[in-house]
Formats: sequence, structure tokens, C-alpha cells
Amino acid sequence: MFWTTLLKTSAQTAAAAAAGTAATARGVDSTWYADLRTPALQPPPEVFPVVWTALYADLAVTSAAVLTELERRTCPGRHGLHDRGGVIRRPRPGDTPSAAVRRRRGYRTALTVNVTLNAGWSWVFFGKQDTALATVVAAALTASSADLARRAGRARPLLGAALLPYAGWCGFATVLSGRIHRLNA
Repeated sequence: MFWTTLLKTSAQTAAAAAAGTAATARGVDSTWYADLRTPALQPPPEVFPVVWTALYADLAVTSAAVLTELERRTCPGRHGLHDRGGVIRRPRPGDTPSAAVRRRRGYRTALTVNVTLNAGWSWVFFGKQDTALATVVAAALTASSADLARRAGRARPLLGAALLPYAGWCGFATVLSGRIHRLNA
């Protein structure tokens, strides 16, 4: 089940990455971008693809683990009540199959919104060349990323912690977007 879910979350994040990359590639080559004033806190251009690739991989793997965990909770008889290592897991209060179904559906929806915002930022910033709206989209992406980490943490605290770098980087991107807007307004 994990591997099937990982294929789905990987496809979802890869699609967002491809859409964002397409917008970014066109924008970076534009004279508009070359003429932008950027803040001193902006990392070198080589940093962005490395960081985003690692964060997208983290998002895909962690999301697959969250969705798999919540699926296990929806069908305790089919998947057993055993954790890895054979330890019997006690259900948490409110940890019913129907609650797990709602959390799984909610996480899937939140993930879709998140990757849409992620790709959307590139199109707004580089495609529309709208730094003010890009800052708003980045802030929404940060809130969405923090929400994903919260939802993941409800499934397993370690999974929530695994998404904190993603939420942190999105927060940094919001600050960077806002600073670029102020420098060029």
C-alpha cells in the first residue's frame, strides 16, 4: 500500500515541480527578472533547484507515509493493530475508522491545494510578473505547508516533524517574495 501511495504522491509533486519549473525557466531568462533588485538574503540561483528537489521528495515520501498510516486506521482488521516491530498500537481517543477516513480525505485535499499553490507561485511571479500577488500566494503556501505538517503530526508526530523544513522554506520564500516586492515597487 505504501508504494502505490508513494507513486501517487510522487506523481502529484512531480507535476507541480514540472509546472513551476516551466514558469521559472521562462521567467529567469527574461529581462524583467534580470532587472529586478534582489535582497542580500537571496541565495545563489544554484541553491533553489537543490533545495526544492529535496523538499518535493520529502513531501512525496512523508505524504505517502501519512496517507498509509491513515489507511491502516480505516481498516484495523485488514491491516492489524500492530505497529512496525510487532508492538500493539493503542488507538488514540477519537481514532476511529471513520475519523481516519475524514483525516485521510482532508490530507489529500490539503496536499492538492498545497502543490497547486506551490506551482502557482512560479506562474504568478515569473509568468505574470506580479510580485505583490506572488507574496500573497507564498504566504498562502506557507500556511498550507504548516497545515500539512500539523495534519501529518496528527497521524504520527515524526511525520509532522519531517514536513517542518518544507514549511520553513516556504516561510523563507514568503519573506523573500515580500522583500523583492518592496525593493521593486
